[in-house]
Amino acid sequence: MRFMRLGEPGGEIPAVSDGDTTWDLRPLTADIDGAFLASDGLARAAAAAAAGELPELDTAGLRIGAPIARPQAVICIGMNYAAHARESGAEPPSDIVVFYKHPNTVVGPFDDILLPPGSTTTDWEVELAAVIGTRARYLDSPEQALQHVAGFAVANDVSEREYQLQRSLGQWSKGKSFETFNPLGPWLLPTTEVGDGSGLGIRSRVNGEPRQDSSTGDLIFDVAEIVYRLSQFTVLEPGDLINTGTPEGVGLSGRFPYLTAGDVVEVEIDGLGAQRSTVRPAL
Repeated sequence: MRFMRLGEPGGEIPAVSDGDTTWDLRPLTADIDGAFLASDGLARAAAAAAAGELPELDTAGLRIGAPIARPQAVICIGMNYAAHARESGAEPPSDIVVFYKHPNTVVGPFDDILLPPGSTTTDWEVELAAVIGTRARYLDSPEQALQHVAGFAVANDVSEREYQLQRSLGQWSKGKSFETFNPLGPWLLPTTEVGDGSGLGIRSRVNGEPRQDSSTGDLIFDVAEIVYRLSQFTVLEPGDLINTGTPEGVGLSGRFPYLTAGDVVEVEIDGLGAQRSTVRPAL
């Protein structure tokens, strides 16, 4: 089952779909948020839809929003594919590289990406995103970690490289937290359907031209390892979003031009759907 939020920003309707029929989740929850996830909401919703207990939703003309309500934390893992680390001028890390994005960067999968004023180094980064379903703190092992993950989605960790690298003074978040810099979705797929998130094809295109083409099986630290290691120094709460890193093929490599107004960015992951965002100037 695919979990989605449909409608205008701030007024999204929680929904679940089997790919053919979409059901309205409002009889069960006001939103797909941490409280819903922590109360086994995904399983309850899937059961209710299968039992015919939810009304069908007419999706015609409805915008597709981010599949989870605004998270309280967006935690990102950097340089988590060896080839991307090397194209960034670094060796693959021996531990997870962590930075944060402001939660208000999260937008829908077909919303515009707003180019910051004067920016000439805005970049794309397709990523597997994991959504926390139950609180995780001081886990004993990676084997415990997937029990705390609700599901997975497609994310684009949009980055302004000058702010990230030249203006950052060592803190990447400056180049990561511009508005619209985290398109998410189109849907959240539960771990019961996608497993541990490994072995999925992951790709990006700009103006129809291939950029990234890899597999989540090439992650240096897989999702279970990431969640385990994060839990050793931060409490992960239901609804938290974790971007797990991007493969090689970004503008930072020097092989491709950075984004400019009018560009169309497409990112996709097998089984998790595809995004299509147009780059517009921030006014």
